[in-house]
Amino acid sequence: MKTDAQIKIDVVAELTWDPTIDATRIGVIARDGVVTLTGHPTSLAEKHAAERAAMRVSGVRALAVEMSVQIPSAHERTDADIARTAELALEWNVLVPDDQIHPMVERGWVTLVGEVEWGYQRKAAEEAMRSLLGVVGITDHVVVKPRTQPADVRMKIQEALARQVEREAKKIDVQVEGSVVTLRGDVHSWAERSAAQGAAWSAPGVQSVVNDLRVTA
Repeated sequence: MKTDAQIKIDVVAELTWDPTIDATRIGVIARDGVVTLTGHPTSLAEKHAAERAAMRVSGVRALAVEMSVQIPSAHERTDADIARTAELALEWNVLVPDDQIHPMVERGWVTLVGEVEWGYQRKAAEEAMRSLLGVVGITDHVVVKPRTQPADVRMKIQEALARQVEREAKKIDVQVEGSVVTLRGDVHSWAERSAAQGAAWSAPGVQSVVNDLRVTA
């Protein structure tokens, strides 16, 4: 099992390896397998990239994010500019249904509102906002309308888990309450944890996923 010192070294190395991240702006703390990221990335996309980089490192059991985005003056945009660009980004995204999701912007923070039929559409809209200049954060209030019964959703998720993470599928407990899916159990890597979460998000009518899966060495 890795020590906290080795985990920190590996996370720093992974941050440095990723060309989309300026590792000099991000601090890393490791304690009992829990990694805390601090600092000020220059974009929301870079912040997200740093989170994903840390989760790729073996031995990381949980992640605490204490980073805040600091937009360089050259990249600052007015809320009106961001709102117009956000509307276009949604309009040009083939995964986002027309006129179903709308952005509101205040001090660089984008709030998404609307209704869609699938969780992947909600996720696509959020990802479209992440790479826009001037955006410092996202609040997602998009509602996914459930169109199937909880038992059907649970069965579809379990079938997807069996296809995607066969080794761990039997160890994952899936609970469905309305449009909320909760995953519990143990997996062996962040990749398997992410795959299980993706399988849950892909089920029809899922509005949110509570991922309580534990990564065990």
